[in-house]
Amino acid sequence: MEIQVIGQARTAWSRRQDAPHQPRAAAEVVGEILVEEPFRAALADLESFNRIWVIFLFHQSTGFAPRVKPPRGGPKRGVLATRAPNRPSQIGLSCVELVAVDVSSGVVRAAGLDLLNETPVLDLKPYLPEVDSFPEAGHGWLDAFRAAGIEPRLKKPFQPPRSK
Repeated sequence: MEIQVIGQARTAWSRRQDAPHQPRAAAEVVGEILVEEPFRAALADLESFNRIWVIFLFHQSTGFAPRVKPPRGGPKRGVLATRAPNRPSQIGLSCVELVAVDVSSGVVRAAGLDLLNETPVLDLKPYLPEVDSFPEAGHGWLDAFRAAGIEPRLKKPFQPPRSK
């Protein structure tokens, strides 16, 4: 099996502990994806969408743990029932707001890009509300938090990176 990296992220975060934990936590921050030359023509028509899926590699994650401690608390959970980065194939998925696409330079600007700087990007796909949204879907084990009156939250609120 061959996986092709089509580009890389340009963001303000170089360390995992500094990055927001979900795209919604970085909604006010615009990052970029620089798509490599051979793939730039494939960006045609992408600007017509409001949101896109970004498929990427957790390039700073090593190893794999079958059970992980979620940032929301509670007992360890199966890694495939979480969004933890130490996954068997280290593939990540984020839905971000598309800000701009420049086909000639290969720059895709997106709000909510929660990736580390230089994260390898494998693919971009349009988000289609009619087929990608399932409002009636449950939240799995997170529903128990809500039933107990505890609103699930991000591990930490987003804070812009400090200037050096």
